[in-house]
This record gives sequence, C-alpha cells and structure tokens, in this order.
Amino acid sequence: MSQPQKLWGGRFTGATDPLMDLYNASLPYDKKMYAADLEGTRVYTMGLEKIGLLTTEELKEIHRGLAVIHKEWETGTFEEKPGDEDIHTANERRLGEVIGRHTAGKVHTGRSRNDQVAVDTRLYVREELKKISSHLKVLVETVIKRAEKEIDYLMPGYTHLQRAQPIRWSHWLSMYATYFTEDYNRLQQIIDRLNKCPLGAGALAGHPYGIDREFLAEELGFNGVVGNSLAAVSDRDFVVETMFWISLFMNHISRFSEDLIIYSSGEFHFVSLADAYSTGSSLMPQKKNPDSLELLRGKSGRVFGSLAGFMMSMKGIPSTYDKDMQEDKEPLFDAMTTVEHSILIATGVISTLTANKDAMAAALSMDMLATDLADYLVLKGVPFRETHHISGECVRAAEENHLSGIDQLSLDQFQKIDNRFGPDVFDTFNFERSVEKRNATGGTAKSAVLKQLANLQKQLN
Repeated sequence: MSQPQKLWGGRFTGATDPLMDLYNASLPYDKKMYAADLEGTRVYTMGLEKIGLLTTEELKEIHRGLAVIHKEWETGTFEEKPGDEDIHTANERRLGEVIGRHTAGKVHTGRSRNDQVAVDTRLYVREELKKISSHLKVLVETVIKRAEKEIDYLMPGYTHLQRAQPIRWSHWLSMYATYFTEDYNRLQQIIDRLNKCPLGAGALAGHPYGIDREFLAEELGFNGVVGNSLAAVSDRDFVVETMFWISLFMNHISRFSEDLIIYSSGEFHFVSLADAYSTGSSLMPQKKNPDSLELLRGKSGRVFGSLAGFMMSMKGIPSTYDKDMQEDKEPLFDAMTTVEHSILIATGVISTLTANKDAMAAALSMDMLATDLADYLVLKGVPFRETHHISGECVRAAEENHLSGIDQLSLDQFQKIDNRFGPDVFDTFNFERSVEKRNATGGTAKSAVLKQLANLQKQLN
C-alpha cells in the first residue's frame, strides 16, 4: 500500500529526516483549528463551484465529506496518521478517504497553505476572542454589582502604599472596572480589525482563476478582504495585537491581584477569600494562602514572555510567508487559554470574597484628613500653598504632643498655629464628610461612584 503523499512532495524523491518531520509538524497544536479549517474549505469550494471549477455534484460530495470529518473531530474519533504534518494535511487526507482522492484533490485548486493557514487562524482567533469578550463582560458586571452593593464601605486610599485619603471600597472596585471596561472596548476594536479575509490570495501572488474573494469573505463572516495578496499571507499583526491585548489585560489583572493579596493579609484583613480560591500550607495549619491571586499575578509574566518571543520571531523575516510564522500558534493559543482561564478565576474570586467593612473603617486614621484641614482654610480665602504648610504644622504639633491624631488638638492649639481656625474646624474630622466632598466626576463621593458604575454598564451594553 502506497504511503500518503505530502501536499508539497512532488519535487522531492528522498525521505526527510524523521526528526525533521517531528520538528516541522504542527498538528499537535494546530488541530485546535479543525473547525475553522473545515469551514474555510467548505466556503472555498463554494467559490470554486461559483467559477465553474467544481460541479454541483462534486460540491455536495465534498461538503458531505467535510461534515463527516467535523463529526469525527467533535467526537474524538478522528484518526491522526504519521503523514499528517498539520491540520490542513490531516483534513485533506481524510477527505480523500471519505469521498475519494479524485474529487478531494480538486479542493486545493488555486489555494495555498499560506492563505489557508492565514484564514484558519483569523477565523479561530475571532471566535475565541468573542468568547473571551463575553467572559470579560461578566467579570466587569460582577465588579459593578459588588460595588453597588457595598457602596457604603469606607477604606484608606493609598499612594506609594502609604495611607493617603479616605475613599469608598466601591471607588477602588470602580477603578478596576474602568480598566477592564477599557480592555473590553479595545478587544472589540481588535476583533473588528482582524476580521478581514486573506483567502483567495494563493501562495502570495493572487488567485489564478479569478475567484470572488468578496464572496468568500461574506460567507465566512468577514467584513472585508485583505487587499494585497502579499500582505494577506504574511500579515501576523493580528496575532501580535491579540497577544499585546492579552498582555495589557493581564497587567491589569496582576495589579488587581496584588492589591487583593495585600488586602487579604492579616495586617490589613480588608477582604477574606473564599476557600474555593485559597489553599493551605503543608506545614502551617493556620495558613490560608491566596494562591488564585498569586497565580493570576504569576501568569501575567507567562503571556508577556509569549508576546516578546513571537515579536523576536517576526522582526527579521523577509516577505512574504516564511516557516518562522508557524511559531505564532503555540504562544498565541497558550496566551488565549491563559487569559480565558484568568478571567474566569478573577470573576470567581471577586464574586465570592468577603469584604470586611469594620476592618476597612478601623484602618482609617485622622492624619488622612490633613488635606481636608487645608481645604477648610481654602474655603476661608487662604491660598492652598499656605494652607498646605499650616496643615503640616498641625500634624507636627499633634506628633510633638503625642496625640493620637490632629483632631485631638484643642481649639487654642489650632489658633496658636493660625488664628483663622474657628470652632467649626472640628467638623472637618469626619471620614464620611471627607469622601462626600469629592463629588466631582470621577470622585469618591457616593453619587460620583454610582455615576461611574452606571457609565461603565452603559459602555458594556
């Protein structure tokens, strides 16, 4: 029985090194694209029938065979064989077995694996990004709902990891909802940009039989064609953009995780993670470790590396298609799987953790109202640069007198520092009043935070 021929084998008489076969093969990872490959072939053969290179009967038989193969992949019964170096070879080989090699041999007319892999990858990435997008929307909505529910929780806001000013816990949640919504919006733009059809470009020079590329694009759900055949087979910008998006999102999720890791520590105790997203210590029975968050933080490095590695693979290759481009699949697929799982884990963490309102409130300290004290004098007409200095003197006076906070200074002590302080100065020392003063757009007042959340939900809708 003759061995199955390679798609490119006619020029070659000698056998390839078995290691080279293994080194060259991509089926172990590109078989993820089996459905995209079969769909691309289904539509491409419709294009061939449209220009008279297939009969209606041949088209029906090809489509029947493609459906059989799809079912085999779907049910796990597709039999991979040694000569199947990639998903395209495997599917075409099997099509010949199902419907006969004569008819199956017409499927590749005018098509190259160069435009075939380009269309497969775009189809696969498009559908995966749509799925990721739907998961991301759920994550943002979960954060928004939590923020609305716990709008009355006050906590310290930090700069340089030092307590700065009081804010609402919901304001912190809204910050990450804002980051994630921007990620969501960017993702829609990437999906739109990659949604161009390279099929019909041939190996590089274009289609020799005048296939209707706009027809192919429309049937495959693309919003247009890649307008240059050289670019169609060599463009991997959509892969780079996808991996950059994943890296940027994972940067956000890593910072989100770092905050929650700190907030869940015994020193803070602002939040408690659910057992489902924590692990214990093999030695110390009292430990409850935030492993879910640490993995989210750690996996960000993994996708950053994938992006950098592929950029290095692409940066020096000549036009148009080169086998270096096969190196896009493994890092791309790994990054997409990582980000999908990360979004699902982050959604689980934020939806199940317990926010400890009392611990947040206990962490507030009167020194955080030093700016409010400066603002008190601003409203009496004193320039802010002057009030900033006066407020600092009050902080120093409290420290020198070993007081627990600036609110413990007497009126006499305040007035010795500046005689414009009046009895109403003590109204300044109220955390709720402090946050409610900051009601401009984007601020931490209840009305401002609720407005932020409503705007984010509107963007998602």
